[in-house]
Parts: sequence; C-alpha cells; structure tokens
Amino acid sequence: MAQEFSTHVLPNGLRIIHAWLPREVSHCALVINAGTRDEETGKEGLAHFIEHVLFKGTTQRKAFHILNRMESVGGEVNAYTTKEDTWITSSQRTRYTERALELLADIAFRSTFPEAELDKERDVVLDEIASVQDQPGDVIFEDFETLLFENHPLGRRILGDEDSVRKLSRCDVTDFVAANYRPHRMVLGVVGSVSWAEVLHWAERHFAEFGGADSESPSAGSARLDLPSRVVPEGTPPFRRVEPRGLHQVHHVSGCLAPGGDHKDKLPMTVLANILGGPSMNCRLNLNIRERHGMAYHLEANHIVYQDVGMFNVYFGTDARFHDRVEHLVSRELHSLRNKALGTRQLHDAKQQILGQIALGHEHGASVLSGLAKTYLMYDKVETMNALIEAIEGLTASHLLEVANRWMHEDHMSQLVFMTPPGQSREE
Repeated sequence: MAQEFSTHVLPNGLRIIHAWLPREVSHCALVINAGTRDEETGKEGLAHFIEHVLFKGTTQRKAFHILNRMESVGGEVNAYTTKEDTWITSSQRTRYTERALELLADIAFRSTFPEAELDKERDVVLDEIASVQDQPGDVIFEDFETLLFENHPLGRRILGDEDSVRKLSRCDVTDFVAANYRPHRMVLGVVGSVSWAEVLHWAERHFAEFGGADSESPSAGSARLDLPSRVVPEGTPPFRRVEPRGLHQVHHVSGCLAPGGDHKDKLPMTVLANILGGPSMNCRLNLNIRERHGMAYHLEANHIVYQDVGMFNVYFGTDARFHDRVEHLVSRELHSLRNKALGTRQLHDAKQQILGQIALGHEHGASVLSGLAKTYLMYDKVETMNALIEAIEGLTASHLLEVANRWMHEDHMSQLVFMTPPGQSREE
C-alpha cells in the first residue's frame, strides 16, 4: 500500500505532515499546542481571545488584507480553540495552497495585536459568551465538565467568563504567544492534491525563519516531544446536581472520567460510546428510547479524548413528564453494556459501522487533516489507516465487556440536570 502520509521536522522544530488526496480543494492547518488548560488562573479565556485577535493585523498586513488574502480567491481562513490546542486553518482551491501557507505563517508569527483592535474584539467575545448562555443544550456540557474537572484547568470554559475576559490585557496576550507560539510546539498540516515536495519547499520558504535562534527548540529529527507542562486530573467524587432553570425541556448529562488518548482502552471505549449513542439512527439509545417510546428527541453518548485523560458522557433532552423514565432507560442500556457481551453478529455490525464512519470521514479532506495533525502534535506519531482497521477488527466481545465494566459502572457516574422547579412556570 502507498504511504498514507509524509512527515518532516524543520531545523526550528516545526513538524510538517502531508497527505495526498485527489481533490480540487486543499486544506491547511497550523496547530499550536496551547489551549484552555494552559492558561494561568485568573486569565481564563485567554487562548480563545488570542484566536480572535490574531486576525487584527501583522507587521505585513492590516486586518482587511488578512481577511481579503484568501477570501478574494474564494478561500476560507478560520481559527478555533480547544482545551488543548489552537488551530489556524485555510481551505482553498489547490492552486492557492502556497498563498494560504504564507498567510498562516504571517498570522502566527507576525501578529501585532493593536490595543484598539483588542478592545473591539473583547466586546465580540463577550457577546459570544452571552449567546452561549441562551443555549442550555450547550451550557450543560460546559457546566458538567467544570464540575467533573473541578479545580483543574480542563474544567475551564474555553470562552472564559465575563470577568476574566474583561481583565485580559495586551501584555497577557503577548506573554502567552511568546511562551507558546513556538515552532517546536506546532504542527503544520496540508491535505490535498499538492505534492509532498511542494509542501516541504513552501514550508521551508515561509516558516523556517521563525524560532531558529531559540535554544530550547529541538533539532530536526529529534525524538524529544516538547509539550506544555500539564497535570493529569484526578476527577471528583461522583455527584448529582439539579439546577433550576426555566426551560421547556429537562436537559440531563451523566458521565465520568474515561481513557485518554494515551490509554490502551481508548479505542474500545470509543466503540462502546458509538454503540450506545453514536451519530447513527440505529444506536441503542435512539432505538430503545426515541423510536420505541417517543420520549426524547435528542440523545447521544460521547467519548471525549484529551492528551492524558478522557470523559464519557450521555446526554438527553426530554419533557419533565418523561425525565425519570428516560433516566431509567439510559441506566438500563448502560447496565446491558456492562453485563451482556455482544453476540457475534452484534460485534461484527459494531465494527463495520465504526469502520464505515471512519471511511466516510476520510472522504473529507478537512477531517483527514484534523486527525493527522492532532495526533502528530500530541504524540509525535500517527497511526496508519491499516493499523487502525486492524485494531478495530481485533476487538473482541469480552474485551469490550471488560472495558465497559472498568469505566462505565453506575457508581462512577455523575449527573447534572437542568429543569424547571415544580410549581414554576417555564417562562419565568
């Protein structure tokens, strides 16, 4: 089989990864190994704020010219922040790939962060925070994670809060960028119908000059993986919290700590979550609660993976009349996963389903890029598609049962519920 991807490390420590896909569009990403969990206490929301203000001017361009550089040729430049990293991305017709790479380098290494622009963008972020509060189905996930990772950086909200964002200064921005926006803490990824030779040439042209004098940068080809200093969370004792909200629905999240990206149980745990409440309409929660009883419109189960820990959760929204019944049905499905091994046909179908989902995702260049760049950034290696397929095919029913009992026991599960108190109008 042809090589699925190519990698290289520049002398300044920047890692490059490339995958050939025969598409009219190419996708580029510069991924920085710095996110919400790397912020100092009291500066919550800083990583996300920087993501916004990166586009407000560089030593080479004003804000308009940054936005116009790719938009003028139909491309899309964007950025987003997670708990562990920051992404600057561009998608465009293949012929404009080098233009995109030059722009990513300019944004990441030459941004000037004008004070007036920071003040304007602060108001935009504050509006973003306020808008999220109007969406209880999103807020409950943030609140649950804050409780589960209490007093740990992973419990911080990506957007921060109103008080912390108002206090962020230009000095906070430049200090965080100076500490974290270094080539040896980045991965440059490109996916599309551009050759590896072209990608390598463009990367050397536009990125090699940055960070060369940094004595802390690992040399090209170094096996040392330079990660931010991070503390592994211990989690909190299981809790059940019911919060009064004037809502039309009851929103309910239950969950617990789960395997992280470096744990041997990561893959079987992901398969279990997919069986229980993955995106397919035939997942167990959907079939046995929505289709059979009609008591909930939206149900899902997730295995969220961080560098060194994970989180498993189940969410449902339902009418208050059905809440207790739906909670019982969810508990029954979890009990079944822990106590009844999959039959031969069920195991085969579960494997084929997740393999099909992976294959469909591989049809989208942006999804391919996301998986490659994230794994290379965090672990300095990437699993080939063949290896992943073999690992999934090698899962056994007894292995899945063992993992379900290790991580999904009801004694481990915490609960967060948003609901209207008895006697209170939902409009209050």
